[in-house]
Amino acid sequence: MNNTKRNIAIVCGGDSSEHEVSLRSAQGLYNWFDRDRYNVYVVVIRGNDWHVNLHDGSIAPIDKNDFSFKPKGRGEKTSFDYAYITIHGTPGENGVLQGYFDLIHLPYSTCSVLVESLTFNKYMLNNYMRSFGVNVADSILLLKDVERNITEDDIERELGMPCFVKPTDDGSSFGVTKVKTKEQLAPAIKNAFKQFSQVMIERFLDGVEVTVGCYKTKDQCVVLPVTEVVTDNEFFDYDAKYNGQVQEITPARISDELTRALQDETSRIYDILHCNGIIRVDYIVTKNPDGTDCINMLEVNTTPGMTATSFIPQQVAAAGLEMRDVLTQIVENQF
Repeated sequence: MNNTKRNIAIVCGGDSSEHEVSLRSAQGLYNWFDRDRYNVYVVVIRGNDWHVNLHDGSIAPIDKNDFSFKPKGRGEKTSFDYAYITIHGTPGENGVLQGYFDLIHLPYSTCSVLVESLTFNKYMLNNYMRSFGVNVADSILLLKDVERNITEDDIERELGMPCFVKPTDDGSSFGVTKVKTKEQLAPAIKNAFKQFSQVMIERFLDGVEVTVGCYKTKDQCVVLPVTEVVTDNEFFDYDAKYNGQVQEITPARISDELTRALQDETSRIYDILHCNGIIRVDYIVTKNPDGTDCINMLEVNTTPGMTATSFIPQQVAAAGLEMRDVLTQIVENQF
């Protein structure tokens, strides 16, 4: 190892409704990074305000020309060697920030521009993955201000009730409604359009919800233990995710055969999308007519949460690994 420590930027914040969640993820990552190996800084982005939190409690603006900073605007410039992106939502989860880092040739932790953009749009991702034989729920896409001749009766007939109405581009279940009758569709769609200009209506799948983390380097493939998600809420909503209204059981209470199938599918999805860094794939396991298990992909999270209650840290611990070592492997894989 080079005696010179690499400068790592944990890039957080962003412009979506998940800004505060991202700050919590950044704090988790900051605590886990190997400080003997890296100089670690937290960079907060919101709109045009990009700044780094310095260790003395002050902040310094980021020079967007090369993603560097000078303490208090003077003195020697500090440049970064690597960006660990933990923004949930725009611009860190949809390819925008990745494009910027590509332009200035700064290595980063997530997937490429194309993959980030694709995975951020749930409808586009599902239909793309369907072409590779991945099971996904049937859905209908609505575009704001674009007329589509489809009625509530059509939706009920095509997708059944209950169903989910959700913005295609957002996370932490903001704007998502579980609709039980066709009369609830219009207000649910209106609510989802407040979050984004594209809304998908998705068939409800009744089964066991699970999630699996995965990362790969030049030397290894690590698929983490499966977590089972159990909540008394209508679905795995914001309160379930971040306010403790959920049971997260790792490893999941499922058969070894199903565990292997879920891990194999997660590894396959990682390769299909040419992912980078840690991802997390969410599934619903339903039953086929013959009683066998059917694995249905819900979504791919390319910047999964890293808060104290997040799935990935739980799965890493259950695998007998240390977050510090996992982060080191991911960073060093770029060099």
